[in-house]
Amino acid sequence: VFDNFYGTGRAQVEALRNAGHDVILEIDWQGAQQVRKAQADCVTIFILPPSRLELEKRLRNRKTDSDEVIALRLRNAIDEMHHWPEYRYRLLSGAPEEDYGKFKSLLFGERMRVSRLSKSDLNSLVG
Repeated sequence: VFDNFYGTGRAQVEALRNAGHDVILEIDWQGAQQVRKAQADCVTIFILPPSRLELEKRLRNRKTDSDEVIALRLRNAIDEMHHWPEYRYRLLSGAPEEDYGKFKSLLFGERMRVSRLSKSDLNSLVG
């Protein structure tokens, strides 16, 4: 991404999942595509800005990038936004505390899915 190479090791993710932890990856659409192929039950959430103007404002307010880098980030973001239908959920970004609440709700809902209950969970429920 932007001439940088990032990655998260599969073994690290699997070890955390096997220990019963939720694993959250902040990745682009290509990375999400790879994760979906490797882990069919993964939950994907595409976070969209409220508008292109708001996205630009947020990038500029960071004061970390030059105008050229901001222009590149905007172009790339607009291209990436075309991939939101590939995701299970779409979260329209607002204030950080609102986004966090929405994210927690999605995570909680996913934890409650019947398909995620293990046999030992079911046995303890029904005896």
